[in-house]
Amino acid sequence: MDNILDDLKFRGLINQATNLEGLKKRLKKGKIVLYCGFDPTAQSLHIGNLLPLVTLKRFQRANHQPIFLIGGGTGLIGDPSGKNLERPLSDEELVKQWKKKIVQQVSNIFSGNKNSVIVVDNYEWLSKQKIIYFLRDIGRHFTVPYMLAKESVKNRLNTGISFTEFSYMILQAFDFYYLNQNYHCELQIGGSDQWGNITAGIELIKKKTGQEVFGLSLPLVTKADGTKFGKTESGTIWLDPQLTSPYQFYQFWFNTDDKDVEKFLKFYTFLTEDEIKELELKTKKMPEKRLAQKVLALEITALVHGKKLAQQSEKISQSLFYDNLENLSLLDLKTLFQSVEIKEIPKKKEILILDFLLVIGACSSKSEARRELENGIIKVNGQKVDLKTKVNQKMALFGQYFIVQKGKKQYYFGKMVP
Repeated sequence: MDNILDDLKFRGLINQATNLEGLKKRLKKGKIVLYCGFDPTAQSLHIGNLLPLVTLKRFQRANHQPIFLIGGGTGLIGDPSGKNLERPLSDEELVKQWKKKIVQQVSNIFSGNKNSVIVVDNYEWLSKQKIIYFLRDIGRHFTVPYMLAKESVKNRLNTGISFTEFSYMILQAFDFYYLNQNYHCELQIGGSDQWGNITAGIELIKKKTGQEVFGLSLPLVTKADGTKFGKTESGTIWLDPQLTSPYQFYQFWFNTDDKDVEKFLKFYTFLTEDEIKELELKTKKMPEKRLAQKVLALEITALVHGKKLAQQSEKISQSLFYDNLENLSLLDLKTLFQSVEIKEIPKKKEILILDFLLVIGACSSKSEARRELENGIIKVNGQKVDLKTKVNQKMALFGQYFIVQKGKKQYYFGKMVP
């Protein structure tokens, strides 16, 4: 699609916009500078931050100029949006460390385009503001009733909100004004919870300069089963490969429910409308192959972690899924075993299969192990086993690794130790 707004509309990515027709006319005139801000509230961004990042990338691919703003200043204050209680204030030195890590995490996402992303830190200008000037020149444009009417503030009136968090809206509005004056930025995008902050910036620019600028919010990502997107039994899915390995990241997307996969392909990949429709048809014909989930996982993992790690993660995942463990190299196994819980298997001449299944955690009792073996649903390194099986080092992959499959989807991992 030639028009970026048509593409966003097809993907269901436009939740709210200040003046969609005006933005459409502005985009027809040529390149626009836009930004989205991310506060460093942890050492890594997570997949809840991924939709605005991918949307910035869409504008970049359409030859517009994205700005990635890291909130080194606002991160020290705390955004009340979407929060019921006051955030604990972050240590300044810790925020500095987090900033560096986050900028590094997103570098791969914005690579591969001629128009490089501009990275800015709002600490650079917010820390230089003098309070008297700021209140006189910026604060006077915000009335208390106006601020109280914003959802981010209104929702906190019963539980309490400090002046620190109350002022966050003004700081984010000033960010937009600063970027407008220094980078000619005319568009801010963000999550649906940021709408009040986005419109505050638009109105500040209008009052200060008379210029019309634009805001666009993205939809809240939900799952068909009603559970929270981005959370698993093991916790948050991070963008930092040290916190969530590329394999774990890939698996999260590969396990997407059939009811969600079309929406996530539209939200998070750059596949065209025709490519998505074709993939849907193939998936419906062969649902057991999970073709749509495979493409989804590969595309997003490559975007965040690079093509090489994405392909390795796909290889590991598909080898487990299709029971082709012989395809895995020693490097693949080492990568996999860094991403999963491992049980230590004592290096003995032989271990009875009932004892082995207890040690590796596949069964909680010998009676359960016996029952599962009799039902024929246990495999060790891709080979079916029975009550007579004795496990030894010769059965281990590369002499030390064990992968036990129970049923279709449960896996247990062990490494032989002296």
